[in-house]
Amino acid sequence: MKMKVLILVIFFLTAGLSSKVEAQATELAQLALNIEKLAQFKQILADLKKGYEILSGGYKTIKDLSEGNFNLHKVFLDGLLEVSPTVKKYKRVADIVDYQIMLVKEYKAALARFKTSGWFSVDELDYISKVYDNLFTLSVKNLDDLLTVVTAKKLRMSDDERLKAIDKIFEDMEDKLVFLRSFNNSNSILMGQRLKESNEIKGMQHYYK
Repeated sequence: MKMKVLILVIFFLTAGLSSKVEAQATELAQLALNIEKLAQFKQILADLKKGYEILSGGYKTIKDLSEGNFNLHKVFLDGLLEVSPTVKKYKRVADIVDYQIMLVKEYKAALARFKTSGWFSVDELDYISKVYDNLFTLSVKNLDDLLTVVTAKKLRMSDDERLKAIDKIFEDMEDKLVFLRSFNNSNSILMGQRLKESNEIKGMQHYYK
């Protein structure tokens, strides 16, 4: 009987010791795993820091280069915003303004003449007025474009580019004036034809009375 009790005590002691050993082994394994993860985490942090330093250094290099490039061209770019006397005194600048004045005077005089002639219908006069209004609007845009080209600080252009832009505006304005005169001439011819036809009809009516 005593022997059985002794065996049972030894068994439980051995079982308890075995459980403690297993628990300690598990704890040691977990600790080793945690240490390994900590080392990996430290390596990740070190890699991130190194990457940031490289990125930061690269950004600074790019920033310095871009600022240096900007400073290198700043004087040149600012110079393009200035308008030289050569541009401001260019003959076609005054010619463009003169053309716009002529265009307004000529279309107003022509419209008044067509209205008082009595040879155009209301619809025809409305159409003629719309043509003049459109020409006037476009000519004002030409003047706005001219003002932009010859005003300092508005456009980054060289003198040569400004002169070419002025030439184009001049040609546009000249085309409008040529069209206006052709349009007025066509209407004047039409008015003359109607006057002639009216006179012929009156003559025939007088002849057959």
